[in-house]
Amino acid sequence: MRSYRYLDTLTIGFIVVLLVSNLVGPKICQIGPLKVSGAQLLFPITYICGDIFTEVYGYAASRRAIWLGFFAMALLSGMGALAVALPAAPGWKDQQAFATVFRLVPRFAVASLVAYWAGEFTNSYTLAKMKLFTRGRWLWTRTIGSTITGQAVDTATVIVIAFWGISWRTIGILILSSYFTKVVYEVLATPLTYLVVNQLKRVEKVDAFDQATDFNPFAVLSRSSTEL
Repeated sequence: MRSYRYLDTLTIGFIVVLLVSNLVGPKICQIGPLKVSGAQLLFPITYICGDIFTEVYGYAASRRAIWLGFFAMALLSGMGALAVALPAAPGWKDQQAFATVFRLVPRFAVASLVAYWAGEFTNSYTLAKMKLFTRGRWLWTRTIGSTITGQAVDTATVIVIAFWGISWRTIGILILSSYFTKVVYEVLATPLTYLVVNQLKRVEKVDAFDQATDFNPFAVLSRSSTEL
C-alpha cells in the first residue's frame, strides 16, 4: 500500500475512539427524554472514520484499520478480564470499582467483537460498491447508505447476542432505538464528513475506486484499490 501522510494518524484516532467507546459504554446517560449508553455518544464516529478510509484510501486501507481495531478491542477485553481476576495487593481498596469498569460478561465481550467486525466490514463494503455504482458522485448517498447497512448489522448483532434470552419485543425496541440514534448521528455529521474527505483527497492527492480490489475481509495483504 502506498504511503500516505495522514492515514496512520487517522487509524490511530479510529482505534482510540473505539477503545474509549468500549470503556464508557456501561454508563447509561439521560439526555432529555432519551436514555443512551456512553458508547452511543462516541462509537458512531468509528463509522464516519470507516467512511473516510474507504472513500479516500480504499477498501484495503479500511480493512487494515478494522483488523487493528479488532485486535485492540480483543486485547482490552482480555487484559481487563485478567487484571480483574488477579488478586488485589494488600491495602488496595478499589477492586470493586476497578472490576465494575473492566469486567465484561463474556457474552457481552463476544457480542461487541462480533458486531464490530461484521458491522464495520458491511459499512466499508457498501460504501466501496456504491462509489463504483455512482461513479464517485453524491458522497452523501454513500456515507448514509453505508451507515444504514453497517449499523443495522452491528446493532442487531450486538443486541441479539448480548441480550439473548429476554423477550423478542424488548430486543426489537432496543435495536430500533439504538439504530435510529446512530443513523441520525451519521446524517447530522454529513457536512463534517464532506469537509474532511475533500481536504484529504486534496492533500493526499488520491481518490480510490475499488475496481480490482479483493473484498475478502481476511485478504489483508491483497492489492489495494485503483487510485485516481
